[in-house]
Amino acid sequence: MHDSPDPVVPRLDPMDTRGPARALPGQVGVVGPDPGRGGGAATPSFAVPPGAPTGLPGRPGPLAIGPRTFDWGSRTFVMGILNVTPDSFSGDGLLAAGGDPVRAAVALARSMVAAGADLLDVGGESSRPGHLMVGEAEEIARVVPVVRALREALPETPLSIDTTKPAVAEAALVAGAHLLNDVWGIAPDAGLARVAAAHDVPLIVMHNRGEARYVSLLSEIIADLQGALERALAAGVAWDRLIVDPGFGFGKAPRHNLALLRDLGSLRLLGRPILLGTSRKSTLGKVLDLPPDERMDATLATTALAIASGVDIVRVHDVGPNVRIARMADAVVRGWDPEGAA
Repeated sequence: MHDSPDPVVPRLDPMDTRGPARALPGQVGVVGPDPGRGGGAATPSFAVPPGAPTGLPGRPGPLAIGPRTFDWGSRTFVMGILNVTPDSFSGDGLLAAGGDPVRAAVALARSMVAAGADLLDVGGESSRPGHLMVGEAEEIARVVPVVRALREALPETPLSIDTTKPAVAEAALVAGAHLLNDVWGIAPDAGLARVAAAHDVPLIVMHNRGEARYVSLLSEIIADLQGALERALAAGVAWDRLIVDPGFGFGKAPRHNLALLRDLGSLRLLGRPILLGTSRKSTLGKVLDLPPDERMDATLATTALAIASGVDIVRVHDVGPNVRIARMADAVVRGWDPEGAA
């Protein structure tokens, strides 16, 4: 029996330049050298084309969300969570307690605003891992009466609708919502962005994946969000009306969530305000081996860390303690003059 011969592998000659020529782009906007002037002018360089943006991240300008204007960078804003669901992971679903969910939502919302909430986020479908899907009609029936009641009870408080469905978003905006929060903001379909554009309201695009599979976590999150921003722009949403959320806990394993929290500052490259929602989530429970109702301390730690990284909005269940943490962290990170404070 004879062994099979080894396959012949062709050797490439590094000096062989045969083959099609590379098609390289031409250089545009070159500023030629001016040796006579000396100094920096002696070397050629590139100039930004006339009318083109610099491409450098800057501080986002103020954004009007319903009745309030948010001046990004002045302080951290707190978003209170109102889950009109029976199956919220944190046990705060207003449909699970029985009774009148609209009355319960208004009471909870009033207490959140009194504790310092700057805006409220209403959701009618759980987004926890393995959640049950809810039909459009059911979700509309859950959230629209709540949004309508909140708009009447708290007219000075901006309202956000947390949904993935354009029909639900449309109904909630007609009922009085001011902001769309898309937890599948990176999906290739721009349906929610088109609703935001049609109603001329701001849009939160959140990162999410169906599987926690990454090669380079932060660069992929940033790239996915950049693609989502471009789709929203193409759908007609204005640049200054876009907010990004890296999706802590969505399509990410606990190690991914901790790495994301550690490098949150890199999201500033996107040039948009950043919202973060870590409240009571499973990664906090796994680190401390605690159930959802005992994760407030862990949430407060992540709120402080997020503010140190430049996050603009924190989305939380426990508004009062998070507001106090935010004020303290802001005093350090954003600057606060106790001599001039009232």
